[in-house]
Amino acid sequence: MPCIPASSPSSIQHHHHHHRVLGSVGAGMGCGAEAAVAAATTTGMMCGAHHGEVPAEVARHHEHAEPGSGQCCSAVVQHVAAPAAAVWSVVRQFDQPQAYKRFVRSCALVAGDGGVGTLREVHVVSGLPAASSRERLEILDDESHVLSFRVVGGEHRLKNYLSVTTVHPSPAAPSSATVVVESYVVDVPAGNTIEDTRVFIDTIVKCNLQSLAKTAEKLAATS
Repeated sequence: MPCIPASSPSSIQHHHHHHRVLGSVGAGMGCGAEAAVAAATTTGMMCGAHHGEVPAEVARHHEHAEPGSGQCCSAVVQHVAAPAAAVWSVVRQFDQPQAYKRFVRSCALVAGDGGVGTLREVHVVSGLPAASSRERLEILDDESHVLSFRVVGGEHRLKNYLSVTTVHPSPAAPSSATVVVESYVVDVPAGNTIEDTRVFIDTIVKCNLQSLAKTAEKLAATS
């Protein structure tokens, strides 16, 4: 999950203060605050600059409908020096996002057995402008290496958040390297701009995928 800012009177009413909170989260965890990619703005277009980095059958999963008024979408690409199987073995664990998502403190399944429709309750580390997120598994495709989840509740301000992550062998080194793409579409919280929201979430996703790369590379090296 992204680290989602908890709703509070001060964060909703004071936009400039809230923007400073969003901008400081990635930096506080040692991650750059710049956006990884720009959002798509046309119907059916890929969200983010990953054209040519993923095969067509994978890229289609990142084709979100044109965001309506008050929404934004984006995508982050991560190259990993490990086989796709090793990377996917980490990504597919819907019940253990903390295996690579550094902002997650704990996760528990509240319904389901890990298949599509499973609900998880995620709690983030202390000191962040968020508390918890309830998320439903929408896609778990072990053949195509696609995982998608939707945020359906929790203490945060991002509504209608949908994430899609795909994993596939790198064209440059199919047996030893992997390309991971994570895209999302979300409502822009009241008091924030589209750019505020995109930069904040891109930063969190980028941090998560960098951590995924390190985790998968260590796993591949010891297997």
